[in-house]
Amino acid sequence: MAAQDGSEVVGMEAEVTQKVPEVVCEAAGQEDAAGTEQASLTDGESTSAQPAAVSNGEESDEGKEMVEVKIIWNKNKYDLKIPLDGTGAKLKEKIHTLTGLPPAMQKVMYKGLLPEDKTLREIKVTNGAKIMVVGSTINDVLAVNTPKEVIQQEVKAEENKKEPLCRQKQHRKVLDKGKPDDVMPSIKGAKERLPTVPLSGMYNKSGGKVRLTFKLEQDQLWIGTKERTEKIPMGSIKNVVTEPIEGHEDYHMMAFQLGPTEASQYWVYWVPAQFVDAIKDTVLGKWQYF
Repeated sequence: MAAQDGSEVVGMEAEVTQKVPEVVCEAAGQEDAAGTEQASLTDGESTSAQPAAVSNGEESDEGKEMVEVKIIWNKNKYDLKIPLDGTGAKLKEKIHTLTGLPPAMQKVMYKGLLPEDKTLREIKVTNGAKIMVVGSTINDVLAVNTPKEVIQQEVKAEENKKEPLCRQKQHRKVLDKGKPDDVMPSIKGAKERLPTVPLSGMYNKSGGKVRLTFKLEQDQLWIGTKERTEKIPMGSIKNVVTEPIEGHEDYHMMAFQLGPTEASQYWVYWVPAQFVDAIKDTVLGKWQYF
């Protein structure tokens, strides 16, 4: 019996000894499977993380009323979905994510310069709206704008030496015609964004009627007369000079400098005062005009 019991014990030990490696192997297999599964999960997470970045935070905006807009910058177009109650500053952050253009370097335009402190709902942004963005990298700005700044300083210094523009002979012959009957109404002391219709009823230097149309999507200023319409890229306008008309301070005379010297100035008379700052903002940008 003892011998038999011993044999049975030995046999059982042998069986246990033989089974242990299988358990170890199974455990190792489970660890490998778990590792593979975890790696797959990790890969899946990292793969799904990329579309989240492209979606511009749509997941975090879940439940909010959204509006779909098209961002146009540097001849590129981007589709963007953003909360309707988001501010202009928030929109600039989204544009930064899309384009890499820092918010401080952005000039965002929708019916004029887009205010940072108002919501898209307040400025009536609708689905499908096209939002124009103008801006360059810091290096590009330094390279391009330095000559423009020098020109502006020279023009300002020259203006300080001269008598008021509205008293100069070349301008008096136009101003003496009086205020046009069909010029747009003015609001002295007010500041408004550009209207959705062209600014019309004004005079040019030859005394002919002229209208200004700001094509933000094309980044162009259209100067229209009875004879033709000139389409001017806003980036080519070196400076904007304005002065209230003496005796009619609710209207301005304004010149767009289209070349390197004053000889290239295109003069427009009887510009409603409330739109003067908006025109400067749109053509030059807030950080450029004096």
